[in-house]
Amino acid sequence: MKITALSGGVGAAKLISGLVKLTSPEDLTVIVNTGDDIILHGLYISPDVDIITYTLAGLVDEHRGWGIKDDTYNCLSMLGEYGGETWFNLGDRDLATHIFRTKMLREGLTLTQVTKKIAGLLNIRVNILPMSDERVETMIRIKGGGKINFQRYLVERKARDEVVGVEYVGAGSARPAPGVIEALLTAEKVVICPSNPVVSIGPILAIGEIKETLRGLKAPVVAVSPIIQGSPVKGPADKLMKGLNLEVSSRSVASLYKDFLDIMVIDEKDEGEEESIENMGLKVLKTDIMMRNLQDKVRVAKLVLEA
Repeated sequence: MKITALSGGVGAAKLISGLVKLTSPEDLTVIVNTGDDIILHGLYISPDVDIITYTLAGLVDEHRGWGIKDDTYNCLSMLGEYGGETWFNLGDRDLATHIFRTKMLREGLTLTQVTKKIAGLLNIRVNILPMSDERVETMIRIKGGGKINFQRYLVERKARDEVVGVEYVGAGSARPAPGVIEALLTAEKVVICPSNPVVSIGPILAIGEIKETLRGLKAPVVAVSPIIQGSPVKGPADKLMKGLNLEVSSRSVASLYKDFLDIMVIDEKDEGEEESIENMGLKVLKTDIMMRNLQDKVRVAKLVLEA
């Protein structure tokens, strides 16, 4: 079965770890958010692409969900000695990825080509596609005025600011990366991973051609909620959703996707939301959506594939 997944970082990586155990890697395509990308220390950093890449390569730090396991931070420590910015944790091995990516981008390769090259060098057979080769930047509008890059909001400022809006700068003119539309049209099932609906899936959907393609698909589209009992499984989805006057619930996530969604997977603790989601014309499946270990990841992935 050909599967195409729309993905953010940590939450998505858990489901993808399960999907890759149940399907041929060559039949799985992951379209990854690049709205989180940031240029820091002169390097092009693509956090969600790297999380998915490191996960599929067996390199990810499982405890944190990002970065490379057993990495060291000698470069960052020395940078601090020079008074440089150290708020964004970049391990020494992780830095090698960013240096390599930046060098190839400067040589004229696209982000898609660079991502494919890195995946090949790490023996990854899953097709990892950035959502676009053109720059889209997620900017958070905060109370009191001003806009800041999402990474600075989340990591540097630890999501302390009150959110009053979100913008996907550049999304209006950005084109899907080569292969993205084909992957959607040829998929036998499309999966929306349990990622932040505002800053992980939102930037992907902000590219008009992608959302229009999803609306016209004949293949079923299945989403796994990232919310349990009014709280995100991980990350600041609650603060972002509240900032956009959205209820923090699986029901609210379903409403954001209802234009193209067929099936919504929610946590069994949220069965009280089932009827309201069904009233949107969607089928609802309930399970324990917490993915604490590989067994859980495979269990949830199996439910998604059989939906």
